Amino acid sequence: MSRNKELGRKVRLMKMLNQNQRVPGWVMMRTARKVTQNPRRRNWRKGSLKL
Repeated sequence: MSRNKELGRKVRLMKMLNQNQRVPGWVMMRTARKVTQNPRRRNWRKGSLKL
């Protein structure tokens, strides 16, 4: 990917970065550990993005 990115692509990349985080601890406590994993978790090598 090129070094100079347009603003829309940067915004979408940042959104994907934030979505790629784990479930917060307070969510696990609130749901009595029924929700422990993020179903949309993605590895940078294995999954590609649709930008």
